[in-house]
Amino acid sequence: MKNFWIWIFVPLFMVACHGKKDDKDNNQPTEISTLAFDGDSAFAFVKAQTDFGPRTPNSEAHRRCAEYLISTLEQYCDTVYVQSFVATAYDGKKLDSKNIIGSFSPEIKENRILLASHWDSRPMADHDAIEANRNKPIDGADDGASGVGVLLELARQLQKDRPQAGVDIVFFDVEDYGTPSSVNLPGDWWCLGSQYWAEHPHVDGYTARFGILLDMVGAPDAKFYHEYMSTYYAQDVVSKVWGTAYKLGYGSMFINQQANPITDDHYYVNKLAHIPMIDIIHQDNTTGTGFRSIWHTTNDNINNISAATLEKVGKVLREVIAEN
Repeated sequence: MKNFWIWIFVPLFMVACHGKKDDKDNNQPTEISTLAFDGDSAFAFVKAQTDFGPRTPNSEAHRRCAEYLISTLEQYCDTVYVQSFVATAYDGKKLDSKNIIGSFSPEIKENRILLASHWDSRPMADHDAIEANRNKPIDGADDGASGVGVLLELARQLQKDRPQAGVDIVFFDVEDYGTPSSVNLPGDWWCLGSQYWAEHPHVDGYTARFGILLDMVGAPDAKFYHEYMSTYYAQDVVSKVWGTAYKLGYGSMFINQQANPITDDHYYVNKLAHIPMIDIIHQDNTTGTGFRSIWHTTNDNINNISAATLEKVGKVLREVIAEN
């Protein structure tokens, strides 16, 4: 997952972004959102996932978390779909997998918005500083659970305040079961759940006007740049989301600069399902990996998640949905 090339920051001038509240920049206009989103509730949804333990395919924690996600979406959504399939990993292992989808207003065919995150966690901490930890599975609090937590809280709010558009929330499985960092094996071994969904949508003929993927959206100091593949496939969606973040005063988090191309679930949704989808993902050019220092380590746990960050991401999504 999340392979990257050369780090590039090229200032863009479509939207002038700054900050809000404790992030506030000087002379920045701020529009107060009236749409509810509870960061503490989103944090609780993240913790509920990590409390199961590492959510690696074929594990008991994975099975129990799937049941939790399905039952939680059933409380809030009009319809819940479960795609059960067997994925083949890079090492030939067969992985019992589930994509879990919750839909609002499934009868709406034309005006649909796709929101997604992956819910599995990495089976190996291959970037851990401690060599003895590198074969251990990780909690994936940020890498997976943070995006799911935001979307579960979003579903809770959308049940109470129905959007005009149809909304589909997709939790992709087996995103993070790709090759270890020490293995160079050709093939598309990451994002197996989104590849399956893009070729076998949960509804025949499914399409959406646009999509937004959340991945690693829980850091206290999160920085979301314009991920390159997002701008390549869906520049108008990038402008829409970052423009909304600017209006809400979150410009110090949603930064108006180009950054690395990432191989993530949105790539396959764009390439195979032809739905313009962007990736809101934290990138960091100071760590050597392109991501947080906790990425693919045993330190990716609930102690490194910020409810305030989850809330800002959730409020941006609420506004985007309301405006479309």
